[in-house]
Amino acid sequence: MDAAFCKKNGENSSGSQTHTSPGPRSRRSSIYIEEKPTKGDVTSVIFSLKEEVGALAKALRLFEEKGVNLTHIESRPSRTNKGEYEFYIDLDCKNVPSVEEILLSLRQEISGTVYELTRDKIKDTVPWFPRTIQDLDRFANQILSYGSELEADHPGFTDPLYRARRKEFADIAFNYRHGDVIPMVEYTEDEKDTWGTVFRELKTLYPTHACQEHNRVFPLLEQYCGYREHNIPQLEDISNFLQSCTGFRLRPVAGLLSSRDFLAGLAFRVFHSTQYIRHGSKPMYTPEPDVCHELLGHVPLFANPNFAQFSQEIGLASLGAPDEYIEKLATVYWFTVEFGLCKQNDEIKAYGAGLLSSFGELQYCLTDQPEHRPFNPEKMACQKYPITSFQPVYFIAETFEDAKEKVRKFAAMIPRPFSVRYNSYTQSIEVLDNIEQLKNLVDNIGSEMGILYHALKKLE
Repeated sequence: MDAAFCKKNGENSSGSQTHTSPGPRSRRSSIYIEEKPTKGDVTSVIFSLKEEVGALAKALRLFEEKGVNLTHIESRPSRTNKGEYEFYIDLDCKNVPSVEEILLSLRQEISGTVYELTRDKIKDTVPWFPRTIQDLDRFANQILSYGSELEADHPGFTDPLYRARRKEFADIAFNYRHGDVIPMVEYTEDEKDTWGTVFRELKTLYPTHACQEHNRVFPLLEQYCGYREHNIPQLEDISNFLQSCTGFRLRPVAGLLSSRDFLAGLAFRVFHSTQYIRHGSKPMYTPEPDVCHELLGHVPLFANPNFAQFSQEIGLASLGAPDEYIEKLATVYWFTVEFGLCKQNDEIKAYGAGLLSSFGELQYCLTDQPEHRPFNPEKMACQKYPITSFQPVYFIAETFEDAKEKVRKFAAMIPRPFSVRYNSYTQSIEVLDNIEQLKNLVDNIGSEMGILYHALKKLE
């Protein structure tokens, strides 16, 4: 699991992976509601107005007269009352004597409804999720810990040069915005030696242990992206390569993101990736995801169309999902994208990045020691797993296509008042919650079916 998603990911002295997943956080923006950490100073209000000239100006004038600063405002057509609009606002209440008085005045001033979003009400709303790919900028730096903040048991904890180097990488990610070119990194000789050790050992196992999709792409990464024993590839080069293959792209991350935020990135085919490398004193061990894990474990499969679609399906399922389902999806992600096995030519092969970047567990997972179970998202979502040893249980997918369909059925059970669709042309999420959106979807499907029909006729 990568740095955007989990706290621990590495090989211990015996080669075991160590992972923990932080709890999800909810936020408020766009059409839906988020909970801000500064809730004590910010009051959130929704009020509705009839569609008439000057109605909004009249309401906003009240806040001006009361000396209240609005830090955020947005609108949408009312879903319950035709001809009305709902307005969502954040009030800066630092110097406001009485919020209740302001809300009372607002109720008296307008003909629509007014209510404050208390914490109880927030729990009943749909958690905020990004609607456009640019929205990823909004949470990219809301990290659980900065990349240079190391725990006492980290191999680089007492190494001031390593910590300073980690901060350099974290600063690059912290200043990154969507659309920027990912800055090139000049890796040191020591860093290249560490990469080389990991690269060399893992490459000996890939032909016999990795899935076909991984092995097909790896030579292309060597040819086009600088994958070599003595060279650490650049994220920008890899991101461009992935976009040409499946539309996936890499985005540098400064530290650990919550499960919700990391999964939301996958919905846009964006993978939040680290750039730093593990400490050179233990090249076969890392207590968190590093560039070896990301580039050797994750990247090759993101160049495969079926796996890319499978990963995006998990991300799309997370958008607006309740907290408890975020954790279920995070666990499904764990047993698939991180520790997944699949059948190929009557043999079991590894496709999970946690396996493909772990020399020890990649060997272990294909033995008779662990338990191998059929792919079942409902069961794997509730499966407990250790964080300091090799996994005792793995789930085996028949194919990526089969796994995708089963995850899609599992996602259909998530309680959301809408469905979502990713529009690759606008790089945005379409919320399918009204007839107009469904008509547009039918038109798109009809157009695609027409293309399919004519293509089949020509083949005949």
